[in-house]
Amino acid sequence: MKKQILYSLFVVALLFSFSSCEKNDKVSEELKDTFVADNYDITEVDITMRDGIKLHTTIFSPKDKSQKYPILLQRTPYNASPYRRGELRKTIGPNVNLMKEGNIIVYQDVRGRWMSEGVYDNMRAYIPNKKENESDETSDTYDTIDWLVKNVENNNGRVGTWGISYPGHYATVSAIDAHPALKAASPQACIGDFYFDDFHHNGAFLLSYFRAIALFGTYKDTPTDTAWYSLPSLNTQDQYQFFLDKGPLKNLNTYFQYDKLDNTSPKNPERIDDFFWKEIVEHPNYDSVWQSKGIIQHMDKVPSSVATMIVGGWFDAEDLYGPLETYKGIEKHGKENYNTMVFGPWDHGAWARRRGTNIVGNYYFGDSISEFFQDKIETKFFNHFLKGDGSKESGLPEALVYDSGKRTWSEFDSWPPKNVTTKTMYLSPNQELSSGKKSSEGIKFISDIKRPVPYSEDIKTVFTPRKYMTDDQRFAARRPDVLVFETDVLTEDLTLAGDILAKLKVATTGTAADWIVKVIDVHPADAKNDEKNKNMQNHLKMSNYHLMVRSEVMRGRFRNSFSKPEPFKPNKKTEVDIKLQDVFHTFKKGHKLQIQVQSTWFPLIDLNPQTYVDNIFKADKKDFKTQTHTVFTDSSIEFSVLNN
Repeated sequence: MKKQILYSLFVVALLFSFSSCEKNDKVSEELKDTFVADNYDITEVDITMRDGIKLHTTIFSPKDKSQKYPILLQRTPYNASPYRRGELRKTIGPNVNLMKEGNIIVYQDVRGRWMSEGVYDNMRAYIPNKKENESDETSDTYDTIDWLVKNVENNNGRVGTWGISYPGHYATVSAIDAHPALKAASPQACIGDFYFDDFHHNGAFLLSYFRAIALFGTYKDTPTDTAWYSLPSLNTQDQYQFFLDKGPLKNLNTYFQYDKLDNTSPKNPERIDDFFWKEIVEHPNYDSVWQSKGIIQHMDKVPSSVATMIVGGWFDAEDLYGPLETYKGIEKHGKENYNTMVFGPWDHGAWARRRGTNIVGNYYFGDSISEFFQDKIETKFFNHFLKGDGSKESGLPEALVYDSGKRTWSEFDSWPPKNVTTKTMYLSPNQELSSGKKSSEGIKFISDIKRPVPYSEDIKTVFTPRKYMTDDQRFAARRPDVLVFETDVLTEDLTLAGDILAKLKVATTGTAADWIVKVIDVHPADAKNDEKNKNMQNHLKMSNYHLMVRSEVMRGRFRNSFSKPEPFKPNKKTEVDIKLQDVFHTFKKGHKLQIQVQSTWFPLIDLNPQTYVDNIFKADKKDFKTQTHTVFTDSSIEFSVLNN
C-alpha cells in the first residue's frame, strides 16, 4: 500500500506538470530556483462559497507593492499546494514570462479535492437558473473571483483564468455566467463532454485510461494534504496481454473494491466502491448523466465581456475534441465575443514546456514552437486584456494553426478556413483510395477476439497513452485484419484543413462491432531521419514512415444514436459514419495519403464482444465471439481540402 501511495503522488506530480505551473523545462538556466520565494509573498486562505463550503486557495502576490496587478486564477483537482509547508514552486502562472513580469497568481483546490471541503463530482453538472445557495462550478468560480478582487491587496480589478486538461475545463466553466471582473479566459486541452473526451470516444471505453479512474473516483469528504487514493498496479510491463488475460470488463471490478470499505464480508465480484467507475459501468449510453456533465452545450452563456483563447494540440490523445468544440461553440453563439484559437503540433500540454525541439513520440515537428506560443501569443493575450486597453484589436489572429505536414504556422480569420472545399475519396478495390467510386463489392476480414489489433507495437504499460498519436502504422498495415487504401504518389501538395467524415458501408456476421478509421501520411522511401530527433526508436526509419495524422473509433451500436444503441443485423449492409477531429496537415508532393480501417484497437479501447449485449461493462466471457466483417468499396471519406 505504501508503494501504491507513493506512486499515486508521483502520478499527481506528472498530471500537475501538464495542467499547472511546471512550464519551463529549462527554467534553471534562466531563473534561480528561488525566484518565486524571492519575488512573491504566499498566502493560503479558505474562501467560503454561497452554500457554506470552503475552498482552499493559494495566493502568490508580488513583493513589489508599487503597482497594481491583475489576478491569474487556476482552479484544479490536482492540488493547490504548498499547503503552508513553505515548499514553494519553482515556477507559477501560465508561463515564465507572466511570472517574471509580475501578476497575482492564484491556485484553488476545486470542491472535494485535496484541502477543499465538500465531495467531488467528476465533471460536475452546470445548473442553469440556480436557486439561492444552490451551487455548481460556475458559482464556485464566481464566488472565488468576487472574494479575490475584494480582499487581495494591490489587484487592478481584472481577472484571467487558465488551465490545461481538467484545469482547462474549469477555465471554460469560469467564462459561463462570468463574474464582471473576469476579462480573459484561456481553456487549454479543455474537456468538453465526457462521452467524447478522455475516457470515452464515440461510445467506446478508453481501456488504456483504466489506471486513472481511481484518481478521480475514490471517495473523500474531508480536506487532506495527502493522497487518499491508490492506483491499481498491473504488475506487468505488457498491458496488451494483461487486459487480454483479464477478459470481460466486469473482471476489473475487483480493482475498485477499496480496503477501507467493508472488507470482512465475502468478496462480491460485482461490488464497486469507486464512484467514477460505477458511473461508467452503470451508464454505458449517452444518457442524462453524461449529457448533464457536458459543458460545450452551454457556450451560449459566455458573455462578450470575456475574451477567450482556446489552445490545443493536434496530437493530444486525451483532449482534442474539447478545445475544438469549445472554440466552435463560442463562435456559433458569441457573435460579439473575442474568441481565438491556437493549435500546434503538440501532445497533451506540451505547449506549456520549453524544450527547444518539438517532438511527439517518434516524430519531430520543429524547434522553439512552444516557446513561440508562450512568448508571443499567450503572454500577449493576457497582457492585452488584463493590463492593456482590452479592446478587440489585440494584434492576435483569429486562428493560429500549425501545419503538421509543412511544419509551418498559418493564420486564418476563421476556422475552418473559408477557402475549404469537400473532396470525396472512395475505398476502392486493390487497396486503392480513389477520387471516384469504382464498385460496391465487399472486402472481408476476420476480427479475432483473441488477437485484436494493437494500438501500438510497443511492449509497455502506461498511465495514459500519448505517443501512439504519431506512431508509425506499418505494423498495423501488414496485418490481415487491417484494410489499407492509399493514393498513388502525390504529384502536388494536398492540404487538409478541418474535419474528416468517414462514411463506411459495412456488414458483420455478428450483431455488434467497432469501426476504426485512421488517416496516414506515407512518407517516401528516400525520406531521411532528422538529426534533431533524439527520441526515435532505434528500429524505426523515416523511410516509408506511416505517420498517423488522425484516427477515431465508432462503437457500431451507436451509429444512429448515442442514447439509443441498436444491434447490427447479421450480414446486412449498413451505413456507419465516423466524424474524425479536425486536422491541419499537408500531404506533400512525393508522399501518399493512406486510410486504414479495422475493428479492434487494443487495449486503447475495450474489446467489443461482437455479439450485442445491453451493457458491455457487464458482458460475460461467452458473449465474446470472433466474427467476419465486411467493408464495401462504395465507402467513402470526405476531406476538408484547403484551396490555394
